[in-house]
Amino acid sequence: MPNYDYKCQTCGHVFEVFQSMNDPKLEDCPEEACEGKVKRLLGTGAGLIFKGGGFYETDYRSQSYKDGAKKESEAGKPKTEAKSESKSEAKPGSSSASTSSKSSD
Repeated sequence: MPNYDYKCQTCGHVFEVFQSMNDPKLEDCPEEACEGKVKRLLGTGAGLIFKGGGFYETDYRSQSYKDGAKKESEAGKPKTEAKSESKSEAKPGSSSASTSSKSSD
């Protein structure tokens, strides 16, 4: 249910009412000393709210910003190439021996 803003034409009192869209418009000012008529003001509408994953501030950034962020994230990661080379050097004969025995059958 939306909030509607009203303004009294006599005293200038501005107030907000939470009411259904099907409810009739208010006509009388809620101030006790005022008997004036109220007019519903045009609202700006509800704010747009994104819920769920995938809506981030960085989704619509420029390409140069994305490239810079990518370089920064790559610079912070540890290098994994040294680990993979040391594993292959640790057992060089075991993998070739098992493949050669299978191929000779």
